[in-house]
Amino acid sequence: MKLEDYFDFLSPDDIRLKGHRIGIDDVLYYYLEGYTPEEIAANLPSLSLEEIHATITYYLHNQAEVDAYLRRLATWREQRYREWEANPPPVVQRLRALETQRKRKQTVPA
Repeated sequence: MKLEDYFDFLSPDDIRLKGHRIGIDDVLYYYLEGYTPEEIAANLPSLSLEEIHATITYYLHNQAEVDAYLRRLATWREQRYREWEANPPPVVQRLRALETQRKRKQTVPA
């Protein structure tokens, strides 16, 4: 089995573990934070240690490319968040308005 056989390369910016909806970025987030493979498995219990080790090994063999992938993904996520923040769904707008009203009531002297 080749190392790449553990992954589904859905697009240049979407690499997932085969048979899972979990991206390699999810595993690598923990790994780069200093988690051991066993600790990663505890946080991502649907993955086997073999899959976790394969992801780490893939990262170590392709570090420059995977680091660029992770940077692109972080940029995309930040952009999506900014778009959401600029135009939140109506329910979020209502909750924010209620929170503002609640704070005003707390600061009004009786």
